[in-house]
Amino acid sequence: MRVAFLGATKGMGRALARRMAERGDTLYLLGRDTADLEKSARDLEARGGKAAAGHAHCDLESPESFAPALAAAEAALGGLDAVVVTAGLFGTQAQLEADPRFLGRVLDADFTGTLLFCEEARQRLLKRGGGTLCVFSSVAGERGRKPVALYGAAKAGLSTYLEALDHRYRGQGLRTICVKPGFVRTSMTAGLPEPPFAVDPEAVATIVLRAIDRGTPVVYAPPIWGLVMFVIRLLPRFVMRRVGF
Repeated sequence: MRVAFLGATKGMGRALARRMAERGDTLYLLGRDTADLEKSARDLEARGGKAAAGHAHCDLESPESFAPALAAAEAALGGLDAVVVTAGLFGTQAQLEADPRFLGRVLDADFTGTLLFCEEARQRLLKRGGGTLCVFSSVAGERGRKPVALYGAAKAGLSTYLEALDHRYRGQGLRTICVKPGFVRTSMTAGLPEPPFAVDPEAVATIVLRAIDRGTPVVYAPPIWGLVMFVIRLLPRFVMRRVGF
């Protein structure tokens, strides 16, 4: 596949990009840090030959960067088969409540910025007859919960948008994949208490790559979170007010 990849330099994105490169996909890297992009491109080339076709600046907090970045990816790859978005910001509930400016950045990047980027990608893929749009959301957006009230709100909006895209455009050839990881051991979660079912980025990458190939519209990583969230969605409000989950 020819893939424009936003977020391949860290954590789950880096693990997924490596898996794609190792199997022969060609990636064009998008991100806001040029040094990180160059380092990741060299890493992917070492794993998959000409796996990295180039890179361009793209920042979820700067919508004006979206169209030029995706245009550069199309030109370098000779077309697009898929766009993958793993980039985003994270903050704990305490951090976000204490810092309204940072809260604004997280909401802007994880919902508004990601949605606007996806709209640009959607239009480009549909003009070529379709393709795959794979975007990382989170189980935090499944239901309003005390520990992730603010971060979860952004992810809930993103998940709803991605579901609507799948309903609206699947028949036109656009395969929208919403990835909902649970707790993953990355630099963003370093130092946080580790809950049950925590996994490493490599485990998520394996699950997501299989979903990309199959066109699975919703993916929980690991899959046990699908069952956990099913139960959580069934709990009445008076129970949710009492539990700390």
